[in-house]
Amino acid sequence: MDAKRVEVNGTAISYYDEGQGEPIVLIHGFCGSKDYWQKVVPGLAEKYRVIAVDLPGHGGSGLPKGYVSVEAMAEMIQSAVLELGLEKVSLIGHSLGGYVTLALAEAYEDKLKQFLLVHSTANPDSEEGKKGREVAAGKIDSEGIKAFVDGLVPNLFAPGEKQPEELQQAKEIGYGTNPEGAKAALKAMKQRPDRNHVLKNTKLPVLIVAGEKDQIVPPEKSFTVVGPNIKQVTIKGAGHMSMYEAPAELVEVIRGFLEE
Repeated sequence: MDAKRVEVNGTAISYYDEGQGEPIVLIHGFCGSKDYWQKVVPGLAEKYRVIAVDLPGHGGSGLPKGYVSVEAMAEMIQSAVLELGLEKVSLIGHSLGGYVTLALAEAYEDKLKQFLLVHSTANPDSEEGKKGREVAAGKIDSEGIKAFVDGLVPNLFAPGEKQPEELQQAKEIGYGTNPEGAKAALKAMKQRPDRNHVLKNTKLPVLIVAGEKDQIVPPEKSFTVVGPNIKQVTIKGAGHMSMYEAPAELVEVIRGFLEE
């Protein structure tokens, strides 16, 4: 896949653009990139136009000056979507990308056909979680992004289920994260509000995907709101990285939902 770039208020946003049909926008998680979706894009692109973006300070995207919030990330993604001439999209967010998806759904519900949260939550950080973000930022400063990613990535996979090549692929993607971008994202996640009201109030179709063995966002933290428009799916055996651990099943779940 060839990376493309679009300028948003002077900041470059890198993305892949594959397939034809109704547009789907994929947003990756913390210390990830559009490459997180490489095993998923081909299956989705058989029927849809799939746009996988890099969040600010991640992958090939630039980092704007000043503080980057989850809301600011959502504004940047929405601006990129408009620059690409897309009026309404289906939005899929993994982990941090899910927080961005919820922020975008809150501000621009009329620009979405539906949205999907993959290994994410509408809950805010707990006090313990906020302290963990501060520790993580300190580790990036003291040890560098490579050591930080080496400690982070193994916990994203289900216990005992890690494949060495997949683990290394995820690490290599993480190494490419701008350290300042990673710290900005940590601050953004720490300060994000509770967005369960977005799930309660939306009239849009919503799919929430959880991993049975997710150590980061277990299913009970994903499935916080029920409703006739909200579908919940648990991928058995998967951790926080079903796009690596069970890509064919994830594609099947996403396509099944989009085609309903």
